[in-house]
Amino acid sequence: MTDLHELSALEQAAAVRNHDVGPVELVEHALRRVEDRSATLGAFVTVTPERALAAAATAERALRAAADTDALPPLLGVPTAIKDLTMTAGIRTTFGSVVYRDFVPDVDDDVVRLLRAAGTISLGKTAVPEFGLPCYTEPAGGPPAVTPWDTTRLAGGSSGGAAAAVAGGLVPFAHGSDGGGSIRIPASVCGLVGLKSSRGRVSPGPMGGDPLGMAVSGPLARTVADAAAMLDAMAVPQLGDMFQVPPLPPGQTFLGAARRADPGRLRIGRYADVPVPGVVVEPDCAAAYEQAAGLFAELGHEVIDVVAPFSEQVVAAFETMWAVLAHSHPVGQDDEPRLQPLTRWLRARGAVVTGPELLAVMRGMHVLARAMVAAHSAVDVVLTPSLAQLPRPVGWFTGTGDPSEDFERQKRFTPFTSVYNITGQPALSLPLYWTDLADGPVLPVGVQLIGRPGADALLLALGAQVENARPWAHRTPPTW
Repeated sequence: MTDLHELSALEQAAAVRNHDVGPVELVEHALRRVEDRSATLGAFVTVTPERALAAAATAERALRAAADTDALPPLLGVPTAIKDLTMTAGIRTTFGSVVYRDFVPDVDDDVVRLLRAAGTISLGKTAVPEFGLPCYTEPAGGPPAVTPWDTTRLAGGSSGGAAAAVAGGLVPFAHGSDGGGSIRIPASVCGLVGLKSSRGRVSPGPMGGDPLGMAVSGPLARTVADAAAMLDAMAVPQLGDMFQVPPLPPGQTFLGAARRADPGRLRIGRYADVPVPGVVVEPDCAAAYEQAAGLFAELGHEVIDVVAPFSEQVVAAFETMWAVLAHSHPVGQDDEPRLQPLTRWLRARGAVVTGPELLAVMRGMHVLARAMVAAHSAVDVVLTPSLAQLPRPVGWFTGTGDPSEDFERQKRFTPFTSVYNITGQPALSLPLYWTDLADGPVLPVGVQLIGRPGADALLLALGAQVENARPWAHRTPPTW
């Protein structure tokens, strides 16, 4: 018999509906795996077994009472987890910082409420770096989040704990958020599907989230269909949202697009040259990119070279806004020394940005974003590497003790992601390549697909087509 954690999220949901497994049994199985593996992987910062089992018992009663299972929530009883940057009423939410280690909000962010309404059951909060600022997850006072493929290497960030939990088979899918690559980076490092949704696709309410509009919620999953199902649950428009994209036409769903796996014949643009000056793309990351381009051609798509719309202005604008966003979480003067070195360094940079300077950067960002989107208007999708380097060893970013060098290393590691947080376009990382190192473990390497604004469904259809051609969900890491 297949172990329960071998099932995808949609397979688990179907098993619950068919009465092949009960929500309590499903949640108990997941909790045992969390207990056995979470510390090794650095996946969870807070586990809530009592809440999860109570929710599972409620789901079981609803299942028994239902005259028509089609009327039940679509993901009833499926275990998941919420990223610890996300507000959860009555559950400790630390934002990855010792300053907030005892903070318990009294409100749920909309995504938490919507995932619950879809029937999922959260097992707790997944680990994040302090305030979600770095592209790795080494929280103070907790173990680093590591990739299950090689536990000496980092799981990426800031959704590192979420990715470790999914790739390690603790939950079938998990909530993530992405302000500069924070879903796509850990997806690539951990061999997962990771979608940065279009700006405005998922509500950041009720607290408002990132006022600059760079950070969005999205799914981390083992399959494209599971990612689409989670996006369907989260992408419910909320009144008053500052950023919005048109919802799907009536009767259409993201899961439906993924199941069709038929995006039509597309024009796929690929960068003719490395777009970021001074960045070296490692051979395995370049090979993943080249193989993906060849696969798209085999599938009948037209692959053409395009000029990358990156510039020093884009990098500078992102760095300024990221430094300002380091102040998103209030910290008292007495607590500033308790913050991690990178956080203090970024906050110091952000503190000297004046209001008029920030306004000018934001205005310039919108001009750049329009120009970047227009530059690729002749293609349907853009292909890039997800990352420029293989997963980094634990301590590699912080090892010098110099936060400025830490930040430079991050820029060299992930030069392809943050620009699309500025444009607000949807971006999907897919695990299409696996290393064959003679002196090391097999490691996943992702490729990134960027769609036109609002074209999340098209990306998911294309991703599913690719998954059907080169499936990956059968691959499991040594920690499985």
